[in-house]
Amino acid sequence: MLMDKSFSELTTTELYAILQLRVDVFVVEQACAYPELDGRDTEPETRHLWLPAGDGAVDEVGVASYLRVLQEGEGVRIGRVVTHPALRGTGLGRVLVQAAIDAHSRMRIDIDAQSHLAGWYGTFGFRVMGEEFLDAGIPHLPMAHMPATSVAP
Repeated sequence: MLMDKSFSELTTTELYAILQLRVDVFVVEQACAYPELDGRDTEPETRHLWLPAGDGAVDEVGVASYLRVLQEGEGVRIGRVVTHPALRGTGLGRVLVQAAIDAHSRMRIDIDAQSHLAGWYGTFGFRVMGEEFLDAGIPHLPMAHMPATSVAP
């Protein structure tokens, strides 16, 4: 079941499981010493979307897949897209990204995608919007998903 909460709605157990997955992947697995806790998680408009592992309870795996959605001007930014290593390739990340797109289809959605995932994000309609850059030593590409346009009857 897809979970969608603001920071103030998260239980301490949910917050711990989310942060544990993010640190395990973005800091430990990717060998990147950077400030994972950047202050954006607590912004009132930030949404935390995740799929719990197992039966919906935070269990031995905890969070199966996660992303956050930040308000930025007239649009949003998707970030911290992550799936538990044991569950990669199962389509969980696809479910979350599509849910975020569906919820924000009338606005521009930006993402700084790790370069090796640009093709995957392209399958959702994201387009490369600039030059490759390094973030914490990892190549990234700025990408955007443009708002759905209304068609007059």
